[in-house]
Amino acid sequence: MNRRGTLTTLAASLALGLGLNSQVLAADTIKVGVLHSLSGTMAISETVLKDTVLMAIDDINAKGGVLGKKLEPVVVDPASNWPLFAEKAKQLITQDKVAVVFGCWTSVSRKSVLPVFEQNNGLLFYPVQYEGEELSKNVFYTGAAPNQQAIPAVEYLMSKEGGGAKRFVLLGTDYVYPRTTNKILRAFLKSKGVKDSDIMETYTPFGHSDYQTIVADVKKFSTGGKTAVISTINGDSNVPFYKELGNAGLKAKDVPVVAFSVGEEELRGVDTKPLVGHLAAWNYFMSVKNPTNTAFITQWGDYAKAKNIAGHKDKPLTNDPMEATWVGIHMWKQAVEKAKSTDTDKVIAAMAGQTFTAPDGFTVKMDEKNHHLHKPVMVGEIKGDGQFSVVWKTKGPIKAQPWSPYIDGNDKKKDEPSK
Repeated sequence: MNRRGTLTTLAASLALGLGLNSQVLAADTIKVGVLHSLSGTMAISETVLKDTVLMAIDDINAKGGVLGKKLEPVVVDPASNWPLFAEKAKQLITQDKVAVVFGCWTSVSRKSVLPVFEQNNGLLFYPVQYEGEELSKNVFYTGAAPNQQAIPAVEYLMSKEGGGAKRFVLLGTDYVYPRTTNKILRAFLKSKGVKDSDIMETYTPFGHSDYQTIVADVKKFSTGGKTAVISTINGDSNVPFYKELGNAGLKAKDVPVVAFSVGEEELRGVDTKPLVGHLAAWNYFMSVKNPTNTAFITQWGDYAKAKNIAGHKDKPLTNDPMEATWVGIHMWKQAVEKAKSTDTDKVIAAMAGQTFTAPDGFTVKMDEKNHHLHKPVMVGEIKGDGQFSVVWKTKGPIKAQPWSPYIDGNDKKKDEPSK
């Protein structure tokens, strides 16, 4: 009996020891969730953001990690499937026990995961321009709100330098971001005296590839006066859209297109020569000249080559959501170190007012209250090599307005998330 008792005690001690060891091992790293589509229609845009997070993690780990611990990425593929985003988010928070998640591109994917982060008190960094009309305690928005992209871009199109557009085509993918952005833009255009009859609004589903009829309709509409196209087409549909523009001979000097979801990466698969002069509005372009951006581009090129990243190992490109991802993960690191903890509520408090020298050439700041970055705004013109020449930009970072003043009732909404 004594021998059996001793063996039982020894077995229990070993089990306890193993348990403690596994806990110690688990505590040796801080897990970071990566929630981007690596397949499906949005993979063209999102895959590179996964790689940007991994590069940032390598960079941070090489410099000693966070709170003396290495960051450990947990990568999942929600496959451009919006309900699957919620499932994968829940898995990252409740099973994988990540401290933070970097992810989503489309607003429908963000809306899908939002209840998961709020119910489980998780933390999401969202790196893409969006339609605003949202504030969550559990999300930090490092992309642009409408007043940091859509509104300034349309103001530019209406200006003498931008061509003095009088008629507008609102062309988007059929989901929440384009529809809400265009609702805001309609109200803005109305405030500037543009009549409904001078606005054409058209939507296509995700993955749409036949733009022949739509481009023909745009061409016909443009005969009624100086016309510009505002494109909120997302994902791989941009390739056939721009190809059709070229086929139809719709040149930028006649009908300029300003895109809100097309950057250097999306132009990779397109013959850009017929698109020269068309525009995009972002808060960063790869072509921006400053030492921080030069270092960012060099680091990305070296990383892409070392990791054999398709396309980028030979022709490394950076873009706005990559920059917003890079800024977000480094700000999160700073907040964790300030809070001396990865606890969600402590990190949220420590994020207020965080600053970072960004590749855009400015010191950007996380607003003290509204969880959005203060960012510069730039309008770029497509060049023959698929890069952008900046034709207009703000003097400095602009504070985000999550609640657009062009939507009725927004003046009564608070500029901070409810606790």
